[in-house]
Amino acid sequence: MGESIFYQLLWLFLLYSFIGWLGETCITVIKTKVFSNRGILSGPFCVVYGICAVIMTVGFNDLKESWIFLFLGCMSVSTVIEWIAAHMLEKTGQSRWWNYSNKKWNLDGYVCLQYSVAWGILGVLGLKYVNPLLLSFYEMFPATVMKIVLWTVAAIMIMDGAGSYMVAAGIQERFPNAEKMKHRLGNISIRLGNYIADYINRRMERAYPKRQKQQKSCVKETVFAKGCGFYKLVLLFFIGAFLGDIIETIFCRLTAGVWMSRSSVVWGPFSIVWGLAIVLATALLHNHRHKSDSFVFLFGTVLGGVYEYLCSVFTEAVFGQVFWDYSEIPFNLGGRINLLYCFFWGIAAVIWLKRLYPVLSEKIEKLPMKIGKVFTWSFLVFMICNIAMSGMALTRYTERAYGVSPESRLEEWIDERFSDEVMERIYPNAKTTS
Repeated sequence: MGESIFYQLLWLFLLYSFIGWLGETCITVIKTKVFSNRGILSGPFCVVYGICAVIMTVGFNDLKESWIFLFLGCMSVSTVIEWIAAHMLEKTGQSRWWNYSNKKWNLDGYVCLQYSVAWGILGVLGLKYVNPLLLSFYEMFPATVMKIVLWTVAAIMIMDGAGSYMVAAGIQERFPNAEKMKHRLGNISIRLGNYIADYINRRMERAYPKRQKQQKSCVKETVFAKGCGFYKLVLLFFIGAFLGDIIETIFCRLTAGVWMSRSSVVWGPFSIVWGLAIVLATALLHNHRHKSDSFVFLFGTVLGGVYEYLCSVFTEAVFGQVFWDYSEIPFNLGGRINLLYCFFWGIAAVIWLKRLYPVLSEKIEKLPMKIGKVFTWSFLVFMICNIAMSGMALTRYTERAYGVSPESRLEEWIDERFSDEVMERIYPNAKTTS
């Protein structure tokens, strides 16, 4: 990603965050006749809109000529992001910020069909009409001036976000006796901090008067990774990444008649795409895993297709490599996805949630608490290092294709350890983009 593209995306992120805040505030004023800051932050920003706008801009640029696919992609991505945002806010502050349980076709009360359709329409309009206008406005100003403005606003947003997080998570409540800290921080800092905390609290209450405060359980957990939390999802990621690699390897052997590596990383048989897919499917559908097979299949087909499409765009944009191309398969979309494999995602969702997940979940919960945590953190550190090394190796693989020489001892070591021959064995289908 070039520097100019980065600043354009930052520009769109900030503007759409503001536009989203403005739209929600105006709707609230129309409904209640009273002004209310609708953002989670104290400033005029709704970052969910900014995040959606950036992902749609990067991910669906190739779909701008296809209204139906663009609409479906925007609707699906925004729905998932809204669900994740609502879930994270509830986990962070033990509060439910909005609830669509009284609306038809809702998912956990976090998202509902009518707002998902609205997200899809707004996404189409934004990509086809609003983005060109905003980017042309961006080009009207000197680059240096825009960089200063963007970094200034971004820094303010980050500090605002940190303060809002502290209040939402109740961190300031851990220090009720602020007077005891006077000798360390000083009266001014304490008063300023208390004022900010009180202000944010009051603003949140005004903006979301119906938010439901959740009671935090004080019961000590005796079962490891109970429910659908951090530890279970991390372990399921590893299991899914490993199984996905094995399944794809066997599938290639049966269909193409050859054994080939299907791994996403340089160390071990792990498919990151499958691992993340397992985590997303489990997190999104955990409360709905007992619903009909057709519901899970439809959900998996649509989201699986959108997810694979975005993975293809991401790897091509970041690493300059095309890892799969379905151009020769009927009913494909830009060679990134095809209808048959989307059905495979739906079938995989049913098999996972109905058959595999209950068994694996039970096995994971039988692990001793300490051993389970040690395993989880060890696997997580290993995979972070694995992904980082794979990213650097792929970057050098692409740079070597363009004749770029190593500029450091680390890059020289990477060239020696992960030569073109090694990379072609690990990623046999990778093609460098022009």
